[in-house]
Formats: sequence, C-alpha cells, structure tokens
Amino acid sequence: MISDTSPDQRDPIFRFLDLTARICITIAGIQLVTLILIFGWLVFGRYILNDTPTWVEQAALLLVVWITFLGGAAGVWNKAHLSINFVREMLPPIFRIPLRWLALIGVLIFAVYLAWYGFELAEKTWRRRIPMLAIAEGWRAVPMAICGVLSASYSLYHLAMLLRGQDTTEH
Repeated sequence: MISDTSPDQRDPIFRFLDLTARICITIAGIQLVTLILIFGWLVFGRYILNDTPTWVEQAALLLVVWITFLGGAAGVWNKAHLSINFVREMLPPIFRIPLRWLALIGVLIFAVYLAWYGFELAEKTWRRRIPMLAIAEGWRAVPMAICGVLSASYSLYHLAMLLRGQDTTEH
C-alpha cells in the first residue's frame, strides 16, 4: 500500500534532483526573456532602423528548443508533464497503483531513448553550422540529450520512492 507521505526533503538525492530542476527552470526562464528581447530587437530593426536583423530567426529557433526541453525535464520532476492524473487518481487503489508504475516506466523508457538519440543527433550534426549564428548545429540536439538524462534520473527517483511506499505525486 502506498503511504501518503512525501519524500524527505532533507534527502541529499532529493535536494540534488530538485536543484537540477530549479536550474532548468531558471535557465529556461532566462532564455525566454532573451527570446522576447531579441524579438523586440527584430521589430526595432525592421520598423525603426529599416534593417532587419537576419540572425534573430535562427537564434529564436535555438532558444525555443532549449526552453522546451529544459522545461520538459523540470516538468517530469514536478510531475507537471502531459498526463491525465485526475482519471487515474479517481480509480480505486487496485488500478491506481499499477497505473502509476506504468506511467513512470513509460516516461523512463521515453527518457532513455530521448537521451540516447539526442546524444547521437548532436554528435552527427556537430560539424554543420547553424546559418547566421556560426555555431554547431549539434547545439539544437544537446537539450534533447540533457532532457533525456534528467528525465530518466527523475523517473528513477520517483520509481524508487514508489517502491519504498512514498507518494511522489506532490513535492
């Protein structure tokens, strides 16, 4: 039976994983502000200076990838990722508990594939350059790999807590 106790927040593993999720959110937040600022520069350059900065589109695409994957990893830690928890939580425990396991294992499998293929894609595209930015195309795939590693780590922690009988639905 699963107890309603949440994980011990003094646990060093919990604190480390929570810190990594907070770092992801902080970096994604800074990148989001940067995205807004560069679009402001685009509008200013286009309509005031009559000289459209051509690098903004490529920078924006790169930032969106980073924001998405870092936010997604933090979402796995906070259990705010795409799922329909309210349906599962309304079911009797005989169904609810196996569905929690199934959801966490599914996220873990997806995260491992994401990490593996993210690293592979970064490696294969590292020699190409992003037009207008002159940086490696692999930088678009790096956040996939990071998200995969972090999401797998978070899922393993949630699985370990579930195995110990601790509910990690809420932090």
